[in-house]
Amino acid sequence: MSERALIVVDIQNDFCPGGALAVADGDAIVPLVNRLIAEFDHVALTQDWHPAGHSSFASSHPGRRPFEAIDMPYGPQTLWPDHCVQGTKGAQFHPGLDWTKAQLVIRKGFRAGIDSYSAFFENDHATPTGLAGYLRERGISDLTFVGLATDFCVAYSALDAVRAGFSATVRLDACRGIDLAGSLAAMTQKMAQAGVRLA
Repeated sequence: MSERALIVVDIQNDFCPGGALAVADGDAIVPLVNRLIAEFDHVALTQDWHPAGHSSFASSHPGRRPFEAIDMPYGPQTLWPDHCVQGTKGAQFHPGLDWTKAQLVIRKGFRAGIDSYSAFFENDHATPTGLAGYLRERGISDLTFVGLATDFCVAYSALDAVRAGFSATVRLDACRGIDLAGSLAAMTQKMAQAGVRLA
């Protein structure tokens, strides 16, 4: 039992209906996620935690609109509406999420010049968050991912987990996607091909 961990990705107000970057039905997964939290001995959460004026915000690039793509020094970057700004209500966990059992909260996207989708690495795929070391020190090798959004932070996290040598399962019923220009189908296929279990 202790080799398993649940990784709860970005169930924050700004990703839920009414939020700045709302995922359709994002809050609908909360009851199921709470049941899963109760079943796991080890629970870690990720929290998008951007400084104001973050480089991934369209508002930081004059003339650019949300959901346009630009090239950053670390590669292509989708521009987003301002969201999950540090200390704001939008950055807080959804009020219905039973998150207090979590032993670890990984904050990501806090470096102003680089975005971070994955629970394991910034978007340069080189700067680690420390999650892999935390899990290895505790002998945890089997990870289950739930949360928001399926085709971005959940998928990037699961793919990086497999690359780092963990076994990864994504509970699709406990995730919701943004589906930007077919991204949901593309990332679901990519996860399957990489050896992520889709449950």
